[in-house]
Amino acid sequence: MPIFKDSDRPEIQTVSPVAAIPGGEFQIRGRNFARADRPHVAFGDVTAPIVIGSNSYVIARVPEGASIGKMTIGSGAHTSSAWDCGIGIQLADSVHPVANPCLDFFGNVYTTFSGSRGQKTPVSVYRVDPHHEIKPFVTDIMNATGLAVDRDGMLYVSSRYDGIVYQITPGGTMSVYVEGMGVATGLAFDQDQNLYVGDRSGTIFKISRQRQIYVFCTIEPSIAAYHLAFGPDGNLYVTGPTTSSFDCVQRINPAGEVEVSYRGLGRPQGMAFDVDGNAYVSASLSGRKGVVRIDPAGNAGLFLSGPNIVGLAFAPPKSMIVATNNSLYRVDVGVKGFLPA
Repeated sequence: MPIFKDSDRPEIQTVSPVAAIPGGEFQIRGRNFARADRPHVAFGDVTAPIVIGSNSYVIARVPEGASIGKMTIGSGAHTSSAWDCGIGIQLADSVHPVANPCLDFFGNVYTTFSGSRGQKTPVSVYRVDPHHEIKPFVTDIMNATGLAVDRDGMLYVSSRYDGIVYQITPGGTMSVYVEGMGVATGLAFDQDQNLYVGDRSGTIFKISRQRQIYVFCTIEPSIAAYHLAFGPDGNLYVTGPTTSSFDCVQRINPAGEVEVSYRGLGRPQGMAFDVDGNAYVSASLSGRKGVVRIDPAGNAGLFLSGPNIVGLAFAPPKSMIVATNNSLYRVDVGVKGFLPA
């Protein structure tokens, strides 16, 4: 019988990206992955499907039910040391976000059941409390789309159906905030608490605290939506997905001047920033789907892997809420998010 030396034990050397939700993939490099037998990957006690497996390179898909971020690779009876990675914990399913979720100061997470155009859904907005209990919060908004919370704890919801932005109190009382926003999609507040609304037909509106409405800028129409986020630099960033795999993130300065911040993403949607000015965009990069991180110098890489991601938001202390087209996940990512308000 051959003697197995410790130096022959499977060894994980690098893992990319740093986090994933179920259905996402980790690229794992190292050695001795298939020295004794075909490699097998596990997250805690949950075995992961292998997409590609060799002695030094493995792609593993995160299975449903995985919740422990301790990844190991085994070969025969021998197993590597555990590698820490971020795994998404499901907060909610059977929802229908089409943009970023948002959080209030109490740690509640808000997401939509948007529905297809003109579809009246029983619930428009759900609230997930810090104990991960989900409850209906708002009804009677047709095609609830963008979400934002101001520094007073008021929730704002856009409707791409009627062009109205609704204001909802923490107790759930709803009123019309502004009307006539076209195909109203993304929402974002700047540091002065002006609200910006993306009309996907080509206009970004700026609404003052006195509800005066201005045309902030005009950009190319989107076939789907505008997604808005403010960065620490005080600029507004906008995505508008098309059918191209080479879409861009646009940067708009306080004077309303538009320029391309980054180009090369597939179907970019919701986004958020960390305190260091890195942008995190729901998109694909070089065919890999998930959340792409773009640093201030324009370097991009996949940060979190997963299918059908439409938006994200940072949560204290260093977590990320990830929205797919039917679920919400919380992932510990070790990154502190930027909050303009």
